[in-house]
Amino acid sequence: MLRIDKLLANMGYGTRKEVKKLLKSGVVKIDDVVVKDAKTQVDPNTQVVTVWGEVVQYKPFIYLMMNKPQGVISATEDLTQETVVDLLEEEDRIFNPFPVGRLDKDTEGLLLLTNDGQLAHQLLSPKKHVPKTYFAVVDGEVTEEDVQLFRQGVVLDDGYQTKPAELTILKSGIRSDVELTITEGKFHQVKRMFAAVGKRVVYLKRIQMGPLPLDETLEPGEYRELTDEEIALLKGEHMEE
Repeated sequence: MLRIDKLLANMGYGTRKEVKKLLKSGVVKIDDVVVKDAKTQVDPNTQVVTVWGEVVQYKPFIYLMMNKPQGVISATEDLTQETVVDLLEEEDRIFNPFPVGRLDKDTEGLLLLTNDGQLAHQLLSPKKHVPKTYFAVVDGEVTEEDVQLFRQGVVLDDGYQTKPAELTILKSGIRSDVELTITEGKFHQVKRMFAAVGKRVVYLKRIQMGPLPLDETLEPGEYRELTDEEIALLKGEHMEE
């Protein structure tokens, strides 16, 4: 059960104050009965709420896939820098979604945003070892020796030894193209792993998280809602220990 003013505010019908005015005007109905009391409880799963005769399609959670562009930070708000939430339409912002994990400011690619705290916890929990795959352009020749080192786990600048990671060389040379799959999320981890073998990442893009690949039709800065199948895929993979 949910208070009618909270439901309408969550669905974008205005602030709590604006919603109270809306209720007083008599345009809100629950099962065809006019409701004016903001405290009225409603079950959106079994009752029909209408405003001006239009049915309110209630959904408690929102799940978004964004192709995060460079130069934008993975945060909900910041006084000086543009955040991924700033890129959302108002109709999506009203759900108060937050980024699941973080991508560095200069890293682009797959970023999930949701207000489903349970799913976010499942995807970020170190116990779950959810794999994340990146495409990287690296200054320096990436070799089979690096592949073996990454498979064992490399020692970062602070002495931490990473968990085994899967490195695939797509193109090797003075500048190499690679894919890297890791199962943890230390600060600047991909860049620090390559620094540990004497190389520098010059471009980084996350292309997959868990079972979910980035929708390559999304331009940097674009996003879309996940399909029901994608949501089920994420939850099915990671809701169990």
